[in-house]
Amino acid sequence: MPLNLTQKERALLEDQKSHEEVCIQKYTAYANSAQCPQLKQMFQAYAAQEQEHLNSINQLLNGQIPQMGQQQGQQMQQQYTAPAGTQARFQGNAGSQNDAILCNDMLMTEKYVSSAYDTAIFEQTDSNVRQVLNHIQKEEQGHGEGIFKYMQSKGMYNPK
Repeated sequence: MPLNLTQKERALLEDQKSHEEVCIQKYTAYANSAQCPQLKQMFQAYAAQEQEHLNSINQLLNGQIPQMGQQQGQQMQQQYTAPAGTQARFQGNAGSQNDAILCNDMLMTEKYVSSAYDTAIFEQTDSNVRQVLNHIQKEEQGHGEGIFKYMQSKGMYNPK
């Protein structure tokens, strides 16, 4: 049975679609700009996940519920973990400073995108759509956690 979206639901999904497009563009560009190989790899992985999110949103907009089975459920939840017993120090070199700026921007972006999913989820009448959006939001939060842990391990972010 095709999905019938209200105008409000469609508008919120269109917003999320544009957010996902921006995330893909940023993660791709930032992966190319990052100095740290681990950060490049993390950003590339997140760009691929954002593309899956965009594909899911497009399916919803086309009146279809995406399959959220094993393929997406088992997608890499790549998160940065520092080597055991080490706490890297942010030395302040140009490459590290650039990487810190990229990370800070993506962390702010993920915070915004995740919060926008809250509104989109609560405004959906179909529970299947809510589940899809909730799944995407959890992955967005995972991206934020990965960036946070990377920054913390490199001495770029120290919550007090």
